[in-house]
Amino acid sequence: MTNVVAVTGAEGFIGSHLVESLVRRGNRVKAMVLYNSFGSWGWLESLGRDVLDNVEVVQGDVRDGASARELVEGAEVVYHLAALIAIPYSYKAPRSYVDTNVIGTLNILEAVRACGTGRLVHTSTSETYGTARTVPISETHPLQAQSPYAASKLSADKLVESYHLSFEVPAVTLRPFNTFGPRQSARAVIPTVISQLAAGAKSIKLGALDPTRDFLYVKDTAEAFVTAGTAPAETVVGELFNAGTGVEVSIGQLAHDIARVMGVDVEITEDSQRIRPKNSEVMRLIADANKLHQATGWKPQYTRDQGLAETIEWFCDPANLAHYKPEQYNQ
Repeated sequence: MTNVVAVTGAEGFIGSHLVESLVRRGNRVKAMVLYNSFGSWGWLESLGRDVLDNVEVVQGDVRDGASARELVEGAEVVYHLAALIAIPYSYKAPRSYVDTNVIGTLNILEAVRACGTGRLVHTSTSETYGTARTVPISETHPLQAQSPYAASKLSADKLVESYHLSFEVPAVTLRPFNTFGPRQSARAVIPTVISQLAAGAKSIKLGALDPTRDFLYVKDTAEAFVTAGTAPAETVVGELFNAGTGVEVSIGQLAHDIARVMGVDVEITEDSQRIRPKNSEVMRLIADANKLHQATGWKPQYTRDQGLAETIEWFCDPANLAHYKPEQYNQ
């Protein structure tokens, strides 16, 4: 019998990869995409017919309780990825992050509780840790919201925790570190660098170059979600897990690594307009993912260079690069 699972944020970067992975494992997916007047399914539209034939696209909005209930009804597992994620915009419009990331999560929790869903996999973010006080960062590391985005996600995480403890909602929280790969927003650093170099740029302006991040290839991230949704309940329900590689790289070095893989020379400089506000920049993020490995056996299968090679190949396809406007990121 085919399992029915639901995914919020299915039209997005990670969501579309997760939908693809779930279908290839024999599931039928109810995929929520944010309703829009263009009828766009986002990145789901790039998936093959063999995948989409097993996807029911549900246009809705997690900010609406009825939409959440419609999606969750009949699903055995719900993967909740819908969120506003751009940190810079969270400084300008923090209320919108609360509406989507906090209230949206509350609506999904209420729907899961009402429908008696077998499992909820909730998406957190490594940004909830703030700048690392000890490395690598385990799940017991102190939490510090250094942006309105991080605060909204931390609030959502605690709502999920409270619904598990108060109402026995069978929830698992996955906290991926910096995911990258095909289909990622051009505002993220790796697509920014690749798309500009692919367009012939010889110099690139970025934000702060010194912060370090733990970059996880999107196929490994999708596998972590599937693992959290399918592992025996006694090993994962009620728990929070990091997903990362345990390897850090500075943003400046990362940009030079991309240029090396692409075989080009480039000048990398900082742009003061792209620096986060004082006390908001997270300087180090390196994952300790041993808890997830010990509970489920999950571990990354891609090195950073392997992931970069696949990502570069995807972005350098003219049909894919056409989705991006590299010139606007170097002004």
